[in-house]
Amino acid sequence: MFSLETTSTTTADNIITDRMNLHHYLLREMHGYLVHPSIPTDNPNLRVADVGTGTGIWLTDLARQLPSTVSLDGLDISSEAAPPKEWLPKNMTLRRFDLMSEVPEDLTGVYDIVHIRLFAFVLKNDHMKTAMDNLLKLLKPGNYIQWSEPDILSWRVRTTTPDKKTEALTNLMTISQPRDERLKPTWIARLTDDFREHGLSSIDADFKDPSLEIIMPLHECNLLIHEFLARKAQSTEWAEWIKKILPEVLRETREGAAWDFTRVVVVGQKPL
Repeated sequence: MFSLETTSTTTADNIITDRMNLHHYLLREMHGYLVHPSIPTDNPNLRVADVGTGTGIWLTDLARQLPSTVSLDGLDISSEAAPPKEWLPKNMTLRRFDLMSEVPEDLTGVYDIVHIRLFAFVLKNDHMKTAMDNLLKLLKPGNYIQWSEPDILSWRVRTTTPDKKTEALTNLMTISQPRDERLKPTWIARLTDDFREHGLSSIDADFKDPSLEIIMPLHECNLLIHEFLARKAQSTEWAEWIKKILPEVLRETREGAAWDFTRVVVVGQKPL
């Protein structure tokens, strides 16, 4: 765990990048797939978009499962977290894309699969209509969107035995949530409803709780988010409070307490 006080911005951002890659493999282990089993992938000329691609790890992993004739497009507002293009699969490209802005004409209606995940700390509740409208503009009629998120409001503390201390872990979440809207998104619980309201069919929602062996690594990924939010916060008082409580949070973690969240993958098909 890095220190807010002593770690440089560059090092801290590298740790966040490492976190995204680790988180990807933990989610793949948890759900058991990259593309939901209800989505057909047998077309050798598929065109796949990964919105908010970050490090590109979902697409680079997917490239090993699909033919090299498939086109893989990583769309993000920045490609700074991604590797150099020479280290990406030959059939993968990166492109600047802002989900909240107008969809470029050459990206309208061209994708067979649109994948998006981990926007819980990006989208606010009133962003969802624009986000859904733009995601559907990317899709060909009759094709599929897959959206994966942690349900932040489902959080609870899991312990190895009932006597473990959880006060610091509980306080960090309950005090942080009112200070930052990104820590209390209600739109995630409504994803399936949003899919229906936008006319999607063949909707499938896969709710999963982590198995015991990955609760701890997922929890440690989540702790980094609080350090990152504090580092970016304008309120130095809040950042100082997080710095003071984190040692006790880490003690509780090492002794057998961790946050636990339900995670969901929602799939839908765009009408013909």
